[in-house]
Amino acid sequence: MFLFGQIVFGQATGEKLINGKIVVESGNVAGVSIINLVNEKSTISDGKGEFFILAKAEDLLVFSSLNLEYYRRQIEEEDLKPAFLIIKMTAKVTELKEVIVNKHPEINAVSLGISPKGIKQRSQMERKLYTAGDFKPIHLIGLLGGSLNVDALLNAVNGRTTMTKKFIELENKLGLLEKTELLFEEEYYINTLKIPSEYVKGFKYYIVENKEFTTVLKTKNKTKIEFLMGELALKYNEIIAAENK
Repeated sequence: MFLFGQIVFGQATGEKLINGKIVVESGNVAGVSIINLVNEKSTISDGKGEFFILAKAEDLLVFSSLNLEYYRRQIEEEDLKPAFLIIKMTAKVTELKEVIVNKHPEINAVSLGISPKGIKQRSQMERKLYTAGDFKPIHLIGLLGGSLNVDALLNAVNGRTTMTKKFIELENKLGLLEKTELLFEEEYYINTLKIPSEYVKGFKYYIVENKEFTTVLKTKNKTKIEFLMGELALKYNEIIAAENK
């Protein structure tokens, strides 16, 4: 009955119940967490890597697991057509403790003339935004010289630019979530910060929304990070207590 209710609700919102399967060359495909960041639906893959989740075109699915590399998939119209959606993931590689330091750091792609100096490295979503064009009212001045970026204007009107910006913001927050998960084990949140186990995931989303925390996190100073997390944990526990009254 629960599954039937999801299907009916999905049809009403233009969503489709996707039947997917996670495929990995070597690694465990069970227990992979799948979250739809647009409709906030989530599920977990079974022992065969199969899962069901409601989604529509332009939704962003996030796949995460302790033994697999983090993976994001923006759903396209083509993904809704097949009866089975295959998701290819990669097993995490254990990093070596020893690293080889480059003895000649002055030799790089820029010095060799392979890559132009000052080029910005963009994520997939940032490249989409760059290609679509970020239209601003001042660009209308281009009409006088006949150089108006029509694509940027159309993308601004149909909402594609706004949606891409939201995905970039989500990418940044997900990157911060990954950093906190690498720094602290689940026990730290429960035993040290005293966050109830069922609220740990919510606390992680809570702290990455805090601008002060994101600034401190970028410094990689674990002492400062732990101190601020302690303060935020007290506030978060107060919120939980107020909601449970």
